[in-house]
Amino acid sequence: MIDVPVWAWVATIGLIIGLFVFDLVVAVRRPHAVGLREATFWSVFYIAVAVLFGLVVWAAAGSTGGTEYFSGWIVEKSLSVDNLFVFVIIMSRFAVPQEYQQKTLLFGIAAALILRAVLIAVGAAAINLFSFTFLIFGLVLIWTAVQLIRHRNEEPDVEDTFFVRRARKLFPVSDDFHGGRMLAHEDGRRVATPLLIVFIAIGSTDVLFALDSIPAVFGVTKDPFLVFTANAFALLGLRALYFLIEGLLERLVYLSIGLSIILAFIGVKLILHFLHEDVTKSIPEIPTPLSLGVIMVILLFTTAASLVRVHHHPEEKAHAGSLRKRRERPREEEPAAR
Repeated sequence: MIDVPVWAWVATIGLIIGLFVFDLVVAVRRPHAVGLREATFWSVFYIAVAVLFGLVVWAAAGSTGGTEYFSGWIVEKSLSVDNLFVFVIIMSRFAVPQEYQQKTLLFGIAAALILRAVLIAVGAAAINLFSFTFLIFGLVLIWTAVQLIRHRNEEPDVEDTFFVRRARKLFPVSDDFHGGRMLAHEDGRRVATPLLIVFIAIGSTDVLFALDSIPAVFGVTKDPFLVFTANAFALLGLRALYFLIEGLLERLVYLSIGLSIILAFIGVKLILHFLHEDVTKSIPEIPTPLSLGVIMVILLFTTAASLVRVHHHPEEKAHAGSLRKRRERPREEEPAAR
């Protein structure tokens, strides 16, 4: 675990907030549909920022800290692609106009990062207090991998999360987007626009993904600073990445299988670490450089296999995958089509 001074924490958090504000200004100043050229530019920009930050970590903390950061960042970046599947479903389900999608994504991602920071703090405290936390994290990841495989051809029910249901009870929901606002007035009463529900759906759905992605990052580094920055820099470029690979997502037919294998692999790594530290030193651990190599090979093979499969079977489309079977709702509860 690297020794990070307070000023470095403050500077890093300031940099992340500054980048989010900058991204928000770019997205909100002129609402518009994002083209491929613009999405490519910003995706490359945020990947470059994440890589430069990793090089700074490498120079300051050595090869171990640098390798752990890059491993965590790649794990988070790969798992965030699954988030994008869900974001596409949410945008489609609520029929969000393209010019409002940027702002909604950014607000949702910002809320997700704040909630993830809380979960990271809780996870780090649990690791310091209870040695068996790694065992629990490992079992959670293996269970998640199994569930993702079982329900890989299902779509998550983005309209049935706890927070979305609560928001619908607190505010009447309008069908009008009211110029991109989240709250508005209609007939003398305050109403929520569909953008508020979309924002809540994105933020709350991401928290569910964080319950497996954060333990996964703790599987490659136990340092809270590296876990937080890996999450933050993976989320920072998510808005641009969404528009860049939106059309490619449905072609990644084996993505859920690849992510399941990665989660199961990291779960085994965490369990081996627990056994090595708390049972007997004779049980080997999986070193982080090997973990990075395995994750990269799985991602490359999954992507290549998906593209080959779709080339020969163009009718096949990828699904987001779900961690639980979609709840069947009575017919009268189905949302009205717009």
